[in-house]
Amino acid sequence: MDFALVAASEAGQADEVPVGAVVVFRGKVIVTVRNRMRELNDATAHAEMLAIAAAMKIVGSGRLSECDLYVTLEPCTMCAGAIAHARFRRVCFGAEDKKAGAVENGVQFFAHPSCHHHPEIISGIGAQKSQELLRDFFSARR
Repeated sequence: MDFALVAASEAGQADEVPVGAVVVFRGKVIVTVRNRMRELNDATAHAEMLAIAAAMKIVGSGRLSECDLYVTLEPCTMCAGAIAHARFRRVCFGAEDKKAGAVENGVQFFAHPSCHHHPEIISGIGAQKSQELLRDFFSARR
């Protein structure tokens, strides 16, 4: 999660919402990315989506069943859907997102009967630092 927090901090410095994501494959970090929605003018350029695409290229597969995803903020519905399709083994996230989160909040995507893959979920890792990055970012803009 430390790598994801660094990426989140870099996102905030680049005027992006400070979210970072890391993919671990067989115990090794293979991808570290940050939100790039503003930079790419792409509403889908969430850290998780970019991490999934990069990891699939590195692993050479459309399935990431031997991978774990670490992300500083609870994934939204779009990202949760992509995570399920990618078949991640485990998802670890820091701060919960009561407004747009879709794992433990909101639609609780992985608990929904129509969800075809249910990764192991570990929440709260690095939550305090993740929340501080988000709070500082948004308080400076309000």
